[in-house]
Parts: sequence; C-alpha cells; structure tokens
Amino acid sequence: MSEQRVVVVGAGMAGVQTAVALRELGHTGEVLLLGAETHRPYDRPPLSKDVLLGKAEHSRFEVDYAGMGVELLLGRRALALDTDARSLATDAGTLRYDRLVLATGAHPIPLPGRPAGAQLLRTHDDAVALKASLRPGARIVVVGAGWIGAEAATVARQLGCEVTVLEAASVPLAGALPADIGERMRGWYAEAGAELRTGAAVGGVRESSVLLTDGTELAADAVVVGIGARPETGWLDGSGIALDERGAVAADDRLRTSAPDVFAVGDCASFPSARYATRLTVHHWDNALQGAKVAAANVLGADERYDPVPYFWSEQFGRMVQYAGHHRPGDELLWRGDPSQATGWGALWLRGDTPVALLAVDRPRDLAQGRRLIERATPLDRARAADPEVQLKAATVA
Repeated sequence: MSEQRVVVVGAGMAGVQTAVALRELGHTGEVLLLGAETHRPYDRPPLSKDVLLGKAEHSRFEVDYAGMGVELLLGRRALALDTDARSLATDAGTLRYDRLVLATGAHPIPLPGRPAGAQLLRTHDDAVALKASLRPGARIVVVGAGWIGAEAATVARQLGCEVTVLEAASVPLAGALPADIGERMRGWYAEAGAELRTGAAVGGVRESSVLLTDGTELAADAVVVGIGARPETGWLDGSGIALDERGAVAADDRLRTSAPDVFAVGDCASFPSARYATRLTVHHWDNALQGAKVAAANVLGADERYDPVPYFWSEQFGRMVQYAGHHRPGDELLWRGDPSQATGWGALWLRGDTPVALLAVDRPRDLAQGRRLIERATPLDRARAADPEVQLKAATVA
C-alpha cells in the first residue's frame, strides 16, 4: 500500500478528513482529492449560520494540503467509473487509482420544475446568493420546516426579514421526529416572529410570489427551499457499484463498496448497523468526520467496523437541539422535562430498559451522558430517567 495512489472523490468534510487521516496513518503514496467546486474545501454547517449572518466570509478547513502531500484537484467533476480498469473519468480527463474513496456527499432536492426564483442552501455560492436577499423587511418564504428550513428562518428573522415557513406535513421536522415532538416545536416559530403554515403544499414559484396548491398566493422577495437531500451518486450509473433503495452507495460495515478497493463514506453512503439492526444513511457532519477515520484505516488494510451512535445538532430560534442514536416506530418515548417550560427539555427512546436514542433541547449535559449510555447499551430506571433534576448517568439500573 505504501506507494499506491488513493483517489478521494469529494472535497467536503468526509473527503477532506479521509485524505488527512490517510496521511496521519502513515500512507506515503499519492493522495488525490477531487472537488467539483472551485472553492477550497469548506465546512457546510456554518453556511446556514455564521456565513448567512455575515459573521464569517467563508468556512474553509484549515488544512495544509501541500504540506501534507495531498494534491487538490478543484473544479473537477467525476463523470463515470470503470472499476475493472481502475479508472475515474472526470470533466478534465481520466485518473487512474489503486484505491478509491467515494465521498461525493448529497445534493439538495429542488422544487418540481426547478423554478428560477427558488434558492437552495447547500454550497458556499448558495449562501452568498441568499445572504444578499436577507435584508431588513424583505419577505422571505422558506419551503420546508426541517433542519435547514428552521435554521434559514432563524437567521432571516435575526436579520429583520419577514418570514413565512411552509411545511407540507402537519408538524415541523416531520421526517426526523415523531409528530408529538414536532408539535412541541411549533411555538418556536411564533416566538421568533416567523409564521409557520403546516399542511401547506407549494404549487409554484413566480417572480415575486409563491403559489400554494389551495390557491393561496404569498408575496415573496426570496424563496428558500429546504426539503431534503439525495445522495450524489447518479454519476455511478453503469459502474457496477451497488446502490441501496434510496440511491446511496451500499457500503458494508467496513465502508467497502461492492467493487474491489473502492470505499464510500459520508452522505453518499449507507452502511449496515448491527447496533440498530438496520441499514443507516446519515446526512450529518459527525458521520462524515467519524466515518472518514474508519474508511482511511480500512483503505490502508485495517479491518475496522463502522457502527456509530449517530449524532447531529441544530441551532434554531435561540435553542440548541441535539440528537444522538436512532429510533424507530415502536420504541418507547420517555419525556425528560416539560417542553412547555422555558428551561431545557428532552426525550429518550427506550427499547426495553435500554436507551437507543436521545433528543436534548438546551441540555448539553444530557446529550453527552446519554450518548455514552446509548453506546454502552446501559439499562435505565424509567422514573429517574424521566426526572430532569437527575443526571442521566445517575439514572442507570443499580
């Protein structure tokens, strides 16, 4: 392996951290890092926070690529993969590889018809374009009350915009959390001065308005779309790389793909979790960071299993929302604290007596302790775990 060429496709968090980890683990062969954008690699979470607010001009990773011997190939898009010939076709020529890491991330889902007046929020250029629209008094319509939609609405209100959020489902975060939890978050919008309309489906976007399917027309100076993302894997058609039913690369628990010496990590990949007895696709920062370390080690010949407790966070309407684990229908929901009170609150999902997931709103200690309990599959005493005055680490079964 020492002199083999490793090509990493994708220069987001997963790709950059894979390249860095390869060097940290002692790989001395070539490391090529391809990025479709011309910008130097950057972190995405600050785009919907500090970059939009004008607190930072960029969110570039502080990595000395030249010093580490990582060759950056920016503005270079992968087009096709020939796993038999071990060659990667790009819009600037073909590259040979000895081992390949797919880290192409995901692309945001646009509104049907891709109306010109609807803005997405995924890239640095997206954030710069949207920032120019967020002027005091501007009428901003956000489509989707998920994580990105809530963060965009938060920033728009902070900048003095008039904000309306449209959600086709009956509650916010319907795709991520149970309805009874999403309902507890409805009031956050009104408190921040934003209007939330649930059960509101968009029928079209015009030059200065949004048309709902019920005939309602809303004036809009800018429209922000945050209705989810799909793995960036279309370019793999015909490669023989197996995809799952959602279009993600179907990696195994070592992050190996169906092709020899090809690995996949981050938003573009799914992996089987023995911990949760299902295949997971995790579109969040921590998965890209942690998965990259495992992918790099296994590229270099290790045999490390990847089976994390997924984790993500969101800052919205003055609250820090954190989630660890993976819940499914049928898991018991245990409230921790009162969502109607100003103090922080949370929720635990139990399978038997064992916690499998945790939501924490302004309770970072709960998140830290709960994540460890989930990792160790530590049984909890229900009564003590439901008492917000009791630390979670003290709620274990004696």
